[in-house]
Amino acid sequence: MKRLSTLLLTASLALPTASALAETHRMTIDTQGSAGEISRHLYGQFAEHLGRGIYDGFWKKDDQGEYVIRQDVVEALKAIAIPNLRWPGGCFADYYFWQHGIGPKEERPSVVNNLWGGVTENNAVGTHEFMALVDELGTEPVVVGNVGSGTVQDMADWWQYMNHPGESPMSRLRAENGREAPWNVEYWGVGNESWGCGGNMRPEYYADLYRRYATYLHPYENVRPFRVAAGAAGDDYHWTEVMMKRAGDMIDGLDLHHYTIQGDWVTQKGQAVDFDESDWFELMERTQEMEELLTRHIAIMDKYDPEQRVWLIVGEWGTWHEQEEGSIPGFLYQQNTLRDALTASVTLDTFHRHLDRVKMANIAQTVNVLQAMILTDGEQMILTPTYHVFDMYQVHHDAQAFPIALETGEYTYASQSLPALSGTASRDNEGRIHISLTNIDPHMTRTVEIELKGIDVTGVTRGRILVADEMNAHNTFDDPDKLMPRPYNRAHVRGDKLIVPVPAKSLITLEL
Repeated sequence: MKRLSTLLLTASLALPTASALAETHRMTIDTQGSAGEISRHLYGQFAEHLGRGIYDGFWKKDDQGEYVIRQDVVEALKAIAIPNLRWPGGCFADYYFWQHGIGPKEERPSVVNNLWGGVTENNAVGTHEFMALVDELGTEPVVVGNVGSGTVQDMADWWQYMNHPGESPMSRLRAENGREAPWNVEYWGVGNESWGCGGNMRPEYYADLYRRYATYLHPYENVRPFRVAAGAAGDDYHWTEVMMKRAGDMIDGLDLHHYTIQGDWVTQKGQAVDFDESDWFELMERTQEMEELLTRHIAIMDKYDPEQRVWLIVGEWGTWHEQEEGSIPGFLYQQNTLRDALTASVTLDTFHRHLDRVKMANIAQTVNVLQAMILTDGEQMILTPTYHVFDMYQVHHDAQAFPIALETGEYTYASQSLPALSGTASRDNEGRIHISLTNIDPHMTRTVEIELKGIDVTGVTRGRILVADEMNAHNTFDDPDKLMPRPYNRAHVRGDKLIVPVPAKSLITLEL
């Protein structure tokens, strides 16, 4: 038996008051087994030319009226080690012509972004600007090419422009625009949502079109394309069946999209902040859908790819509410509460249960759009509760997940029940063990008795908790630090068990 020496955390913590009721649940963690590696790419981000995500989000105007990268946003995202950034869309990708975004800015044509608010896009942010952002962030780019309104040559030329290491027409053009060396972009989306905004295609048609476009993404001496095909919308299992059957041999990643929505997608989505417990329960119930989606799509993929070579990528996920009152229509600006944060932690735990196949995911979106990490207002910037989840989960990046067995208990509302608890346990590259536990029950503390098979544990070196009294607790520009992780010191050892009280509506991450 390996003994784990630890230092008990002594920081004080005042937790929100909640019901005195508590239930005890058992959890077993097999520290001698492995459930797979938790790829850091599961914590990927998404930046579309939509609303204030690009302009006034990642970029702002300087005193001369030129767009420059926001350093406060860069530093915040570096602090959570974002592994990749998907761009330029989203739906915008299949309207985007990369040639409009290179060369002198004063010569770049303006276009109308008919998808998102009907605003003018002046192409001030294009390939070179995006790659400069990626370089500052220290992350990997995921570029999505235009299949819906573009051509095979357009995409092949863009691939060559970004990646050709020698003498070629596109590498010469790249050098003329100030970049001699290739960027070596590996992850390449062949269209986006081709079943919808990317062309309203049938899967049979898109599968053949995908094969054609992918053929012209040639490997160069410095980079091989990781080709990502447009995957299904939610529970469209027929799409996955057709894609794997007809094009699976040419696909490296299949891009599933699914949003968590309370209310009705078409007529009236739920509110981001003004909600009650029935709305809380409904959104948590919708969060559980990801488990079935992954299970069923993976079963189809396994039929055609038993070696599990093709990644299942969840390229767009997150909560989608009605946008904030007073914000510009089509900009999809929404607040972000504790409820959103816990849906994120539960979803990340779901990804961790399917590590053999699910290798990458991109939450939608990073700044000022949908379930954002960051919100900005002029020079001001706030971090959202979801940002703090990604901060608390970065201990799991590229860690080895342990097999776990968790008694989840039941959170019951109006005679309906959901699993109350969710969790992840892993060992990082330095041998440290981390445990994350989420309790979606807004009323009851859940005490988890943890047995760690294979080690003796004497305590906890560090604990953090994200919790609040109100279900809709959130950060504002007037109160930017209202909801953020705080020290947690209530975990303790009793006999051979680690005892962890998990307060109502909270996320805890422990380091042993």
